[in-house]
Amino acid sequence: MAATLCRILLPKQGWLPFTQCVRHGSKSVTRHKRPLHFLKQKLMSVTRYIPPPRPAPIGAYPRQTIRDQEDDPFTILIKKKLKSVFQESKMIAVVQNSGSTADEMMLLKYKLHKHGITVKFFPNQVMRSFLKDSTYSNMAPLFIGHTVLFISKEPKVKEMLSSLRTSRHMLLLGACIDNTLLSAQGVVSYSKLPSVAVVQGELVSGLTLLTSQTAAMLQRHPAQLSALLQQHVKQQSSEGAPKAQEAT
Repeated sequence: MAATLCRILLPKQGWLPFTQCVRHGSKSVTRHKRPLHFLKQKLMSVTRYIPPPRPAPIGAYPRQTIRDQEDDPFTILIKKKLKSVFQESKMIAVVQNSGSTADEMMLLKYKLHKHGITVKFFPNQVMRSFLKDSTYSNMAPLFIGHTVLFISKEPKVKEMLSSLRTSRHMLLLGACIDNTLLSAQGVVSYSKLPSVAVVQGELVSGLTLLTSQTAAMLQRHPAQLSALLQQHVKQQSSEGAPKAQEAT
């Protein structure tokens, strides 16, 4: 169509126009981008690198200062009492109270008091705050819910366990005995050990037996040597008497 129009519009003389109409055909595109498989698309979307967020420059935000809350006088008094309790007591047991009545608690206190064990109540928040800065920090996870402390100046574990068997709502969580943290099963195993007096008696009897055996072994050879010498002297004296009679 374009070539036909050019022939009509141009004159038939022998000169050529300054511009010529040239028709360019459309280029055929054979390299189309193939669509990715949907599994590959998922894999590439999952494994796509996500750069970390850029940190804020120093000084862009004001510094956050942590304000230490000071303890009130009542909390300080409770912490002083706790410090004296941990210093003076050799057995501190943590027991969870799961709904025991006032009468049951009073009866349990009476049974424990006969063995020299006292019952103490302290707030869990103050207890955890006190244990955080002390050597007994591993006891902090035990103070969850309604907890009670059984305290005694001597480790009376057997008496405490026998009293706890009668109360259904009291559960032993753990204890600190002679500056050693024990679980509930560890406390039961500790109660099966013999008492200190029995162990000391066995130790003394073993030491005396060893010393007596050592003394007997040291005295055996001199006594045997002296017995042999006495027998030799007797033999010499008995042989010398007949010789003296024959000589006379």
